[in-house]
Amino acid sequence: MNHDLSLSSAHVPVLRLGDVLLITLQGDLHDGTAEQLQRDIAEQIVRSPVTGVVIDISGVEIVDSFLGRVLAEIAASSRLLAAQTVVAGMRPAVAITLVELGLSLPGLRTALSTEAALGMLATASPGGPRREPR
Repeated sequence: MNHDLSLSSAHVPVLRLGDVLLITLQGDLHDGTAEQLQRDIAEQIVRSPVTGVVIDISGVEIVDSFLGRVLAEIAASSRLLAAQTVVAGMRPAVAITLVELGLSLPGLRTALSTEAALGMLATASPGGPRREPR
């Protein structure tokens, strides 16, 4: 029997707000957690009409090439599933580090806050509307 509590505490919740997924990253993101997060996001996009993904990184103080790659991969897979990704709450030091690492993060839009990111997604719908008729 495996009773490893670190697995459950390492899970990153994916919240649904209407047709947008909200993910809040806190601290370090490890390999297994990042892979699970990518799967969770893709499955939720496919399962319901999701047009946007907001990743709040205001709780992330240090960024490395791994986190940059994870964000870019989430954006790429979301875009293939007709959803836009917006990264919110990037600290100045994180932005400077991403530039120094040479990571341009294609396909990612940025916003200063989660509220601004939600506003950006409310005014844009890539690939046409995906909402089901009401």
